[in-house]
Parts: sequence; C-alpha cells; structure tokens
Amino acid sequence: MAGLIAGAGFASGDRLVVGHWSVTPLGPFSDVMWASPDGTRTLWVADERIGAFISAVYEFDAVEVTDLVVEGDARRLTARADWFDLTLTGGRARPIPFRRPAWFTRHVEGPIARAVMGVRTYGVSPTGVREWYRADAWRPVTGGHLTVRGEDLGAPGPVRPAAGFGFSEPPERPTITRVRPLLEDPTGALDALLDRLRPA
Repeated sequence: MAGLIAGAGFASGDRLVVGHWSVTPLGPFSDVMWASPDGTRTLWVADERIGAFISAVYEFDAVEVTDLVVEGDARRLTARADWFDLTLTGGRARPIPFRRPAWFTRHVEGPIARAVMGVRTYGVSPTGVREWYRADAWRPVTGGHLTVRGEDLGAPGPVRPAAGFGFSEPPERPTITRVRPLLEDPTGALDALLDRLRPA
C-alpha cells in the first residue's frame, strides 16, 4: 500500500486517523478510524468492501458505511461526510531521503522511531497480520478544525489517550505522514479475503 496517514486529537476527546490511499490491493480508497471520548472505535468508509478489508487487519467496535470523501495532500487534507467536516494543514515536510527494505524498517528504523516519535514501525495486528510501516516523509499538523453535526470541536491537538486500533499508535503530536505499509498474513486468510473482495 502507499498513501497518507494523518492523526489528530481534539479537546472533546475524539481521536481520528485518516487514511488516504493511492495504492492498495483494492485500488485507491480512503478511511477514517475514529475513537470517541468513551473509547468506542469506529471505522468509517465509503464502501463495505473497504470496511471488510481494513477490519480484517485492525480492531473496531463498529464499521460504518457513509458518504465519506477525503481529498487533498500532505499540505492540506480534508475528510467529510454529511455529519462531520475535518481539515488538517501540514507544516514543513521532513523527508526520509532513501527507501528502506523491510528488515531495516523493523530492526534499525524501529528503535529510532520508537524513541523519537513514540511509534512502532513493525508489529503484529490484533488479527495476526504482520505489518511494516515504511514512512517516506512526515509533516507536523499546524492547523485545522473538526466540526461534528454543526458543533465546532476546535483545533487539532495531541492524540491522547491511545486510540487502540492496532499494534501501533499514531504519533501523539498531530502529524500527516506519507507511508508505504507492507502487510503479510502468514495464514493466507487476508489474501483469500482480498480474492473474494476484488471485482470479478
């Protein structure tokens, strides 16, 4: 996969992770992982096939199909449906100047990312899928807003407490990251699911 991951929290206690993917096994798509103040974890997607794929990797309390539209790039990313509107603005890019193989991401980059950003670059998801998060660049979120059902929840802030979607959490500091995740399911169940979900 390849695309953008953006994470932000808000004073209301809502924490969001937006995925905006240009390359996936099912073609381009976007998603919003939403942790409510009470800890409920909901995946919002525009297509039930996308929901089936993502929930086969991550853990949610609910998967909802809505009129989700995600647009933009790492400088300005928007996500909206009929009941919420999110905008995140990215600051100066911090590129990672070379591509790394999976072993490097796990054994060399992993300890550095953990110490500096508080994130894990390799692990096993709640469903047993092995994952490598290979970041190519990241930008701090410098502005934006979230409106839910007409209520302004204010500017983005730290992603705190942890959202609990998978083995890894987004950086606590709001961030937009260009990333190429690598997923591998040793059981073959994820490949079998994708075969069923792809159009004939």
